[in-house]
Amino acid sequence: MSDRTITLIVLDSCGCGALPDAERFGDAGANTLAHIAQAVGGLNLPHLQKLGLGHATTILGVPPDDSPGAFHGRMLESSPAKDTTTGHWEIAGLINREPFQTFPEGFPPEIIKPLEERAGRRVLGNIPASGTEIIEKLGREHMADGSLIVYTSGDSVFQIAAHEKVIPLDELYRICEIAFDILKPWRVGRVIARPFIGEPGAFKRTYNRRDFSVEPPANTVLDHLVQANIPVVGIGKIHDIFAGRGVSENIHTDGNADGIARTIAAMKSRRGALIFTNLVDFDMLYGHRRDVKGYAQALKVFDDALPAMQDAMREGDILLLTADHGNDPTAGGSDHTREYVPVLAWRKGGVRSGSLGERSSFADIGATLAELFGVAAPPAGAGFAREILA
Repeated sequence: MSDRTITLIVLDSCGCGALPDAERFGDAGANTLAHIAQAVGGLNLPHLQKLGLGHATTILGVPPDDSPGAFHGRMLESSPAKDTTTGHWEIAGLINREPFQTFPEGFPPEIIKPLEERAGRRVLGNIPASGTEIIEKLGREHMADGSLIVYTSGDSVFQIAAHEKVIPLDELYRICEIAFDILKPWRVGRVIARPFIGEPGAFKRTYNRRDFSVEPPANTVLDHLVQANIPVVGIGKIHDIFAGRGVSENIHTDGNADGIARTIAAMKSRRGALIFTNLVDFDMLYGHRRDVKGYAQALKVFDDALPAMQDAMREGDILLLTADHGNDPTAGGSDHTREYVPVLAWRKGGVRSGSLGERSSFADIGATLAELFGVAAPPAGAGFAREILA
């Protein structure tokens, strides 16, 4: 077995242009990276530019590099969705052809009533909402009687927010498990615990979030790696997204900075492994909150960290960068946007680079991982390992 380590980093929501069917999802014209750059007068991302990010879409301040240092392209999502779970499953080689159910009018009594009975607490909200806004609106009432703040979004998610001093984390997680059990017949992708702290007017969500996800319906490349005794290190919410399937080591993170630091540490210490990282702040803190300046700054912080990541790699190691959907902070609402995502592939010591073109599925990454590690291919995807290794 090769001792090559491959690091796959999902820059959560860093889309690069509306997909051909984006209008059907209400996302015509979306372009997360391009619109952020326009809104702030241009981005300065020299290391991502050198890898070839500017070839994915027109990004003010990040032009196409004449001689990029990595293989570069963009990928289309084959699954008819734009949610986190579907995007990550497809990255791992599994196309989710039956979309998860969403609840744009809130959840029906058949779900809410048994939750209230089994949790012993009444439900507040039960509407599509921004997490920060609904906490500000209902947080005082929640703190008064311990009710559960329930909300959803354009994603297939059942979210429960609770103040950590009102409902302890262990109880909140238990209540989320109850909700997950109730929702099994409804095909909801995730139940998310959304703990927060603070006082009315100054509430703050914490990184004690936890996702309870449905299991992938078939094996992904992660399952094949673990079955072949190849370590899969999940950093951030990877373990939760895959319901623990195909993840041999789970590393929790407190946002992007911590995720970057833990990824670099893993790159230095793990051999012959897949390191799979999700950097959540792009989406959670900046995309959903429509914080254009914050999103731009987070991109700069990641770009500044790239040399340290490359220094942590050994000869022959590979770095893959991509995203799982878009979340254009200049768009209306606060939901994900259906977009292409960039793909960048850099091999330490490699001498070639070039275009990977427009890939027909995120699953091409999963297929590439299977080729690179020499394990069984996942259900979907056309690999590009030959290009990377040439």
